[in-house]
Amino acid sequence: MIVGLEGKIERREATYLHLNVNGVIYEVFISINCSNQIDGDEVKLLITEIIRDDSNTLYGFLDRGEKQIFDTLIKINGIGAKVAMAVCSTYTPQKFSTIIATKDLALLKKVAGIGAKSATRIMVELSGFIIDIDDNSSKDRRDAVLALESLGFSDKQIEKALSGLEGDTQTLIKGALRRLQKL
Repeated sequence: MIVGLEGKIERREATYLHLNVNGVIYEVFISINCSNQIDGDEVKLLITEIIRDDSNTLYGFLDRGEKQIFDTLIKINGIGAKVAMAVCSTYTPQKFSTIIATKDLALLKKVAGIGAKSATRIMVELSGFIIDIDDNSSKDRRDAVLALESLGFSDKQIEKALSGLEGDTQTLIKGALRRLQKL
């Protein structure tokens, strides 16, 4: 199984690239976010390989969080690689983590290929799922959401109260509670 590739980019499009690794050229599908982050003509990618009877497909990622999102989504019944890649193209790992933590179906349905039924299935399957990201602000936001949920506030109230707030978990909770008092 291929888990990573490093080589020279021979051809690059928005959603895929041809990667020359010691004379062997691989077609690797990438997200638009990943494509925008690639600088120069050399790249090292984390790979998810999907082997089927009729194809052997490679999906590449610069970001470990993005790969984790993709790998998790393709395990959900009814969610294929195309939709998982659309999620990775639409949202950064941090933003997707926030969407899952706040259970924001409206934002999830903005992804091409995801309707109400798929969005609900994703939310149910990923409830409690934590994406390994290095961004402390997303962790702080998730912790604040969990704290506010434990106090009995609804998802919509929490989303509205946290909208535009920045800071650590304690700052987010205090700011949200002030806003929730006025609602």
